[in-house]
Amino acid sequence: MSRTLDPRPGTAPGATPEDAVTTAVDTAPAPHEISSGRRTLALLALALGGVGIGASEFAAMGLLPGIATGLLPEQMGTDPAAGIAKAGHLITAYALGVVVGAPVLALLSVRWSRTSMITALAAALAVGTVLSAVMPTFELTLAARFLAGLPHGAYFGVASLLAASLMGPGSQGKGVAVALSGLTVANLVGVPAMTALGQVAGWRLVYLLIAGIFVATVLALRWAVPPQPVIAGRRAGEELVALRRVQLWIVMGIAAFGFAGGFAVFSYIADITTEVAGGPARLVPWVLAAAGLGMTLGNILGGVTTDRSLRGTLLIGFPLYIAALVGLFIVAPGSLAGLIVGIALVNIASSALGPALQTWLIRVAHRSEVLGASLNHAAFNVANALGAALGGAVIAGGLGYRAPMLVAIALASTGFVMVLGTLIALEVRSRRTLAVLAAHEDTITGSMPALAPAVLAEEPELATALVAGVPAEAVRV
Repeated sequence: MSRTLDPRPGTAPGATPEDAVTTAVDTAPAPHEISSGRRTLALLALALGGVGIGASEFAAMGLLPGIATGLLPEQMGTDPAAGIAKAGHLITAYALGVVVGAPVLALLSVRWSRTSMITALAAALAVGTVLSAVMPTFELTLAARFLAGLPHGAYFGVASLLAASLMGPGSQGKGVAVALSGLTVANLVGVPAMTALGQVAGWRLVYLLIAGIFVATVLALRWAVPPQPVIAGRRAGEELVALRRVQLWIVMGIAAFGFAGGFAVFSYIADITTEVAGGPARLVPWVLAAAGLGMTLGNILGGVTTDRSLRGTLLIGFPLYIAALVGLFIVAPGSLAGLIVGIALVNIASSALGPALQTWLIRVAHRSEVLGASLNHAAFNVANALGAALGGAVIAGGLGYRAPMLVAIALASTGFVMVLGTLIALEVRSRRTLAVLAAHEDTITGSMPALAPAVLAEEPELATALVAGVPAEAVRV
């Protein structure tokens, strides 16, 4: 097992500040401690769970008309638009399950090893998906979708940390991208295939097949992922410390509003394909495949650019995301080709932001890294719920299936304004911190590190630690 430095004060009862900085904790096996083949299998096992989650979450969007017809036949017969909008509550219920489950399960997991926790979460996902397939009424299906969403955020949170540890130091962004790769592959292959199958064999069979993916994930995780011990001394109360950080809530808000734009469109993509672009229902899987391709490419791109510059990824990615949504609004009406290209570009831009925002949250959460990684998916699914709800509201209000695109542009723009405001505030704070460091240079052990304001803005813990006289190397773990 490898050893890393734990900068948390008071790691052990009676420890001095110096002892706290040098306390060693067990982490996941370093890359050189397992073979490359074993590492690849472990990463694939983690990604397989993401495939199941992506299929479970997004298949409903392609199958929404069929689900509405099956569970709300009377309403679909009299007012199809209202029936589709009500069926959209199933998407919202799943998203709310993620929002509730992500922090709660992250806190409950502090006394579990990450390998045991992720296996239990995969098993819970299988149970929730089976219930989604067999419930006979809309209300019971709504409850089942909420339960199915509970393990979602915690799974991706733990998977991101496991993948980052397997990838090695300096590859946190790539590790997050690996953990999210199953989600993007699901949208590239799984969701279109499931949508096509569901149009022929029914949506209930689709959910049973997705449950089978989760069962396979449980087996793969137990076989391939190297076991990790429970981290000694961790308590739920210590994880909650991260919730006191204003920046954590701001980053969650950025993710919630920013990604809600994409969900306002994607939640109703089946009807946008037929009612706006004028395509037949049988081509919905191809539109979903284009969206999935965009997600896959964006996730890969975001993992690389985040490791190079988190700030740059956000400042370039958000304007491209907004521009893609504007382009979609312009070219989609009456053009299936325009819709396919537009939805692919929207998803490239939005998915490139995913690794950046999750990495930002993990950094801000600091020692509460499981909670931080999980909260990104809570925010992501607040976006899911918000986008689906607002998109459904404008449809139910009689504004048509093109109206969610305008909602999307407004939401994404709000997210970008929040990014700009936050980065400017962090820049101002880091410059003030540098001024404090310069004024107290003699109190710092050794020479004052030459840290740019941008570095301190992205890693404010460095400034705090340096003022306290703690070496930067002890903070950057």
